[in-house]
Amino acid sequence: SCSPPATCSASAATRAGPSGSPSGDEEIVAAVVSGELPSHRLESRLRDCRRAARLRREALRRITGRGVEGLPFDGIDYEAILGQCCEMPVGYVQLPVGVAGPLLLDGRDYHVPMATTEGCLVASVNRGCRAIAASGGAFSVLLRDAMSRAPAVKLPSAKRAAELKMFLEAPANFEALAAVFNKSSRFGRLQGIQCALAGRNLYMRFTCSTGDAMGMNMVSKGVENVLGYLRNNFPDMDVISISGNYCSDKKATAVNWIDGRGKSVVCEATIKGRVVQSVLKTTVEKLVELNIIKNLAGSAVAGALGGFNAHASNIVTALFIATGQDPAQNVESSQCITMLEAVNEGKDLHISVTMPSIEVGTIGGGTSLTSQAACLNLLGVKGPNHGSPGANARLLATIVAGSVLAGELSLLAALAAGQLVKSHMKYNRSSKDVANAAS
Repeated sequence: SCSPPATCSASAATRAGPSGSPSGDEEIVAAVVSGELPSHRLESRLRDCRRAARLRREALRRITGRGVEGLPFDGIDYEAILGQCCEMPVGYVQLPVGVAGPLLLDGRDYHVPMATTEGCLVASVNRGCRAIAASGGAFSVLLRDAMSRAPAVKLPSAKRAAELKMFLEAPANFEALAAVFNKSSRFGRLQGIQCALAGRNLYMRFTCSTGDAMGMNMVSKGVENVLGYLRNNFPDMDVISISGNYCSDKKATAVNWIDGRGKSVVCEATIKGRVVQSVLKTTVEKLVELNIIKNLAGSAVAGALGGFNAHASNIVTALFIATGQDPAQNVESSQCITMLEAVNEGKDLHISVTMPSIEVGTIGGGTSLTSQAACLNLLGVKGPNHGSPGANARLLATIVAGSVLAGELSLLAALAAGQLVKSHMKYNRSSKDVANAAS
């Protein structure tokens, strides 16, 4: 993580800058254009985040010769994003937010906010929610809650690396290592250490609970503490990187698919046969056959890694953007296997999604921004849960899985009924777009 720049609140006198440096708007823009004043220093120089963004935007226009009039400027707190969400801002991008639901999950209704530009997506999830509610609701189980970080270190020999591996994985040493790790946070608690060897390079995968935070910074601090402690017994250990990709963050990997990362959730529902026919416009038999041929066999033919689903990433990404999560983590968070089978003598449909690595938090990062905080508040998971730390983040993970369940159900039904193209032509292609394309 990066150290935050200086705050942007200051008096008008402070904003003028040191003696001899540009202080007026025109002077500052000219200095940025000429390269005399680096753009990234505007916030610390001016102590006014909004003014810094406004002047950077004007400098960009002059440097490129292209305006950004269509990029909104007003309506965002530039001080709120400083040192937390985005560097060198010049505005923000608007994304429509739709609400699907209510999603009846574990006996409670949730109205699910989804930020997306894909027509049909919110409508599809909404239909899935309707089918789930009409059948008594969905139910979730959270199997695991553990964020991971895996530094890479190099030892003089493979034998020496193996000695460190055995030291880290020895049950007798866990208590001492956990004590060192846990000093970094009130909420970060070491759960386990799993190591992998490649020659004399050792990859140490630390997993820990992180409260209501997504937790990567938390686990990284704990790992740094342990690395310092290990040097007492292994002074010949060379730390190559705090992250050695065995974590694994923002990459589709088998380790996340098998061992999980973040929250591991299973969500299920039994959809009544009459609901399959009236709401989903298809049959139980067709849905089961489609899931086997498409999601299971088709994904196997493609060599999928955790991609045994119809469009889990669609729902995960839309929810992540709406609630201030890291959208790049949709890569591993969308790993999902969708299972369908006929139950109750073939009359009803049992559907489940198993998602081993949903990485979410309700504090930190983009969750504190006004719009994203509003979406979290809509779900009842805004901020930390003081009574039961971590409960809000765990609940958000189950809502993600429940929403994916609804999305999978509806898309598979559209495919089974041959309605996919018709639906997208209706919701993705307005008459205005068609007219423009024709002209």
